[in-house]
Amino acid sequence: MPNLFTTAALFAGFYAIVAAMNDQFEYAALAIFIAMLLDGMDGRIARLTNTQTEFGAQYDSLADMLSFGIAPALVIYQWALSDMGKLGWLAAFIYTAGAALRLARFNTQIGIADKRYFQGLASPAAAAITAGMVWVGSTYVLVGAPWDGIALGLTLVAGLLMVSNIRYHSFKGIDFRGKVPFVAILIVVVVIVLISYDPPVVLFGVFLLYAISGPVLTLLQLRRRRAQRRAERRTQHEADTTAESKEKPD
Repeated sequence: MPNLFTTAALFAGFYAIVAAMNDQFEYAALAIFIAMLLDGMDGRIARLTNTQTEFGAQYDSLADMLSFGIAPALVIYQWALSDMGKLGWLAAFIYTAGAALRLARFNTQIGIADKRYFQGLASPAAAAITAGMVWVGSTYVLVGAPWDGIALGLTLVAGLLMVSNIRYHSFKGIDFRGKVPFVAILIVVVVIVLISYDPPVVLFGVFLLYAISGPVLTLLQLRRRRAQRRAERRTQHEADTTAESKEKPD
């Protein structure tokens, strides 16, 4: 059963490439988001049915490479980057290479890394940024040099964030089996309403904010660590000063 969902996600990624080749960019972007949904379901189904296998893990990784590594790069290249010549396809390749490196690093850290955080932007989130940009651009007909440049920048940033050491919340620590607070239910309802109102803009905005949250979280942690070090140094300095004053004769 989990492998069937993985195959469906693989099909969605392949369909995104075919749709982009036929200039059906809305369908291509939507297919990538469907692949994300299916990719999130196969792992949960495997855990619920206790059918986790090494074959399934490797198959899922290969499907992710196509759906979230190759397909988003080709879709955004076909939509905007193809007009930039060599710079365009190099940016698409950087994104693809970043996704491959991200998946390889993730596979080698299974069972070692903290499950509460991702090291680097997860490939599905990076794919959502690129696909969301294409979906918004094709829906509102955003064409021309400014938007092509924005697409180029987003592609490069998404590719580099995947191979960075910036930490992102994985949300795997959320307990879906326990009691759900009433506020959480209201938040889910609001999110569903917003997505229904304007799916491309809302989905693109949500994942863009998630991508920004990693650097912001990292900066806040660095500032907190610096403040702790300063406090420790100040405390140590005061302790040394007190000890020296006690050692001095009256």
